[in-house]
Amino acid sequence: MPTSAIPTNIAELRSLAIGTLSRAGISDPDVDADLLIGHVLTQSRGQVQAAAILRTILSATDVAAVLELVQRRSLREPLQHITGRAPFRSLELFVGPGVFVPRPETEQVAQFAIDALRALPDAEPIGVDLGTGSGAIALALAVEVPNARIWAVENSPEAFPWTSRNFEHVAAPNATLVFGDLADALIELDGTVAVVISNPPYIPADAIPRDPEVRLFDPASALFGGLDGLDVVRHVSRTALRLLRPGGQVVIEHGELQGAEIRDLLTADGWRAAATHRDYTTRDRATTALAPVPADR
Repeated sequence: MPTSAIPTNIAELRSLAIGTLSRAGISDPDVDADLLIGHVLTQSRGQVQAAAILRTILSATDVAAVLELVQRRSLREPLQHITGRAPFRSLELFVGPGVFVPRPETEQVAQFAIDALRALPDAEPIGVDLGTGSGAIALALAVEVPNARIWAVENSPEAFPWTSRNFEHVAAPNATLVFGDLADALIELDGTVAVVISNPPYIPADAIPRDPEVRLFDPASALFGGLDGLDVVRHVSRTALRLLRPGGQVVIEHGELQGAEIRDLLTADGWRAAATHRDYTTRDRATTALAPVPADR
């Protein structure tokens, strides 16, 4: 880049960053530009936008740092990997290579479990998050339903350090993290759990994720669920049946075309009232069901 083209103030830098990210196919280039600039300057997005209006002068060091991050983002490295942070509901979580980056649509899925826990008369209802990844769902449940006891299970050696860091970072003494396989985890809780939630890997093995951020950077173990994408969902169904008390609820996130198949799977396993729910984009996103009661058996 010629010296004359190097930005000297936030307005110029922001314009250059937005243009670069737009040409790279980033869907919200203005948002990412603001967040990258804010990350370097330790400012909020609003502060960045205000400084752009004022055409605040920047140091050459800060300009170079921002341009380096913009270049990384233009190569489709996830914004959350670059900043090391990912928002989830009221939380800010640490993320990076090796752990699945929590998505906005999962915030709505978590609401099903939060609502179910809040509706119970129990003094300390138990919730379980199977395959917790970054810990996003489990920690949201623990923070937003403080009278609940939340357990989270993760078995990825690459993801678990991020999970542990987030559990240390978030003030949630009612949340317990366990390293283990969700297929046989938490036997000591069998028959006592009120809600089980999971965002398991559900992409079929031969499918190619559309977004480069997912395809190139998210861990395969958090994406692919066997030939039909439902191998881990089957484990979740069986484990949840073991863990839940009669009438307890399971919540499973899944792909937009998998609702009917998962309802059939759950019904065949003995679940009651399986129902699929849409997200804010009107795509099927989660299926809930109730554990059988003795009269059903």
